[in-house]
Amino acid sequence: MDLEVIVYALINGMTYVLMAVGFSFVYGISRLPNFAHGALYVVTGFIAWSFINKTGLPYWPSVLIAIAIVSLVGVLIYQFVMIRVRGMPISEIIVSFAIALGILEGLRLQGIGGFEGFIGPGYVLPPIADGVVATDWLIVDMQRLLIIAVGLLILLLTWVFTHYHRMGLALRAMAQHERAALMLGINSDRMANVAMGIGSALAAVAAIAIMPLGNINCESGYSVLTNAIAVCVIGGLGSWGGTVLAALILGFATTIMSALGGTMWNNVLIFGLIISILIIRPSGLFGKQKELEERV
Repeated sequence: MDLEVIVYALINGMTYVLMAVGFSFVYGISRLPNFAHGALYVVTGFIAWSFINKTGLPYWPSVLIAIAIVSLVGVLIYQFVMIRVRGMPISEIIVSFAIALGILEGLRLQGIGGFEGFIGPGYVLPPIADGVVATDWLIVDMQRLLIIAVGLLILLLTWVFTHYHRMGLALRAMAQHERAALMLGINSDRMANVAMGIGSALAAVAAIAIMPLGNINCESGYSVLTNAIAVCVIGGLGSWGGTVLAALILGFATTIMSALGGTMWNNVLIFGLIISILIIRPSGLFGKQKELEERV
């Protein structure tokens, strides 16, 4: 395996980390499967693009405002919708996916299509980092290298926040045992609300880092959600270590598959891994859910 394949595999792995970390954070804290995750990803790109191109606002203020707005949207989704169905798993999935459909199909009316050919030619975010690193054995653009840096920074900041900040410790307590956290005076709904806001912000950061590599389109919302779920299922729902490991595994596996047989087989590979994991270890690589041995 040459160095170029290894570097691109790491880039793809960190791309999966960024796609999945917000979904994993929300589920790990509040056990809410936020199926609006991919829609919030797309909304971030559209809002940032609108501020940059419609109002003439500079890049960084536009990006920061977009992240703040999407984080607030996540909080509002929980406060006015998800809180009413929390604890009812099927309803949580249906309601959050319905919100995602409403957002994405609403954006489609703005011309942000997908595979049907309605992609607006101007819906493109500028790259954060221009330029290319070129050597005799490697050619890679700076934006892709930036994805690695952003992914590592997000993981580091999240770990520091959940281990040393008072709010982060409360979130960890709720993730470990919600009833015990309630007995200690931690407000469960407030923590779930905070988790939803942070998870939405993480989806927004992922969009800012990844979207400059392509167009802003509705179909990416569905693909990001699918990839996030795949990473979390393989790694184990609610497991941070599992999420990172599964993302890196998928990154290396899809890169090697693309080099050998083309990108058309990537989805087959991903869903094959999901099925294999669910058969061998239903809770995922590092999942802590009950295995339900009585069903086997």
